[in-house]
Amino acid sequence: MTEPRWLDPQERRLWRAYVRMQRAVEVALVRQLAESGISRTDYEVLVPLSEADDRTMRVRDLASWLGWDRSRISHQLRRMEQRGLITREDCVDDARGTMVRLTEQGYEITVTAAPGQVSTVRRVLVDLLDPREIDQLTAIAERVAAAAGYAHLPYPDNELTE
Repeated sequence: MTEPRWLDPQERRLWRAYVRMQRAVEVALVRQLAESGISRTDYEVLVPLSEADDRTMRVRDLASWLGWDRSRISHQLRRMEQRGLITREDCVDDARGTMVRLTEQGYEITVTAAPGQVSTVRRVLVDLLDPREIDQLTAIAERVAAAAGYAHLPYPDNELTE
């Protein structure tokens, strides 16, 4: 077995700063969503559904988009369905498929939570950067996500996520 290519001091500093940044942003977003009565995972499901045609997506497409496995999406959707945020129905095009639809209650929660999420994202990230830095960080984030195998459909432009 070959010797690992250890991080040098500059690379270690980058990695540790990235981990702290990622955790700090996540904690801020989770705290804000708690004020709206939903979890971060609820919101991750609600937003793409709110932006989809007819607020409906095929379960496998939603799971793929989120980067979740079948078990995780199934359990999350079950919990959200029990709370009246989504409904599941058979796919008319494929008897083996299942569609997930955002309910009016789910949409209202999404619309209520979105301004706080945007405000938090601005406070802890966007407003700290100038336009050039935003472009650089975007390019870096997209490259890293692709290298990690997490290249999926981009968020469509929508007021709920901007």
